[in-house]
Amino acid sequence: MLALLGVTGVNMVSGYSSASAGATGGGEIGRETLACIVTPAQTEGPYFVDERLHRSDVRSDPSDGSLKEGLPLALEIRVFAVGSAGCVPLPEAIVDIWQCDAHGVYSDVMDPAFQTRGKKFLRGYQVTDGNGVVRFLTIYPGSYPGRTVHIHFKIRTKGKYRWAHEFTSQFYFDDTITDHVHAQPPYAPGKSRLPRTRNEQDGIFRAGGDQLVLTLAETKQGYLATFDVGLEGVST
Repeated sequence: MLALLGVTGVNMVSGYSSASAGATGGGEIGRETLACIVTPAQTEGPYFVDERLHRSDVRSDPSDGSLKEGLPLALEIRVFAVGSAGCVPLPEAIVDIWQCDAHGVYSDVMDPAFQTRGKKFLRGYQVTDGNGVVRFLTIYPGSYPGRTVHIHFKIRTKGKYRWAHEFTSQFYFDDTITDHVHAQPPYAPGKSRLPRTRNEQDGIFRAGGDQLVLTLAETKQGYLATFDVGLEGVST
């Protein structure tokens, strides 16, 4: 992913959520590296589809081989169990992400504004490694009326017969950066398009979204970000 983004000598662990204020990059992740903060859960929304697409690069559509246009975004998610012993990396957790494309369209759903049944772009999952880490290559999301710019994510741990734990939330973006990105193709809106909903105008964002804003590092081709997710009530 770093090669695709043109990163040279950039530490992938360069941006942290409030849950990772004490983290440092490189090497294995120990329980002492984090200030243990539980990540806020948020609504799943209407567009989750359990596609079971095990992949890191979610930009392509396996139904037709097409590639979604947009500014590349390399996203690293580090998952931790938060408890009395501190923060412990959570291996073998299934992490799904899903989002709209540059024009505000989701794949494989029916909506009053679009019909994309059978398409599978910008969806996929990875399984956390021994350090609780997954990595995705996606694009900077577009927008649609009523919601600020965001990426959905879901984390599930396996039980004996079904999911032992399920957590759902959303990542957000600084509006100033979005203003810059969305002023350029393929995001640039037509004259008839409604103004973009900003973070402070989004009711879902106001329920903890300030703790879910990605810290982005600019690269030659796009952006990269790392976010630490702290889960409560999860056994490692």
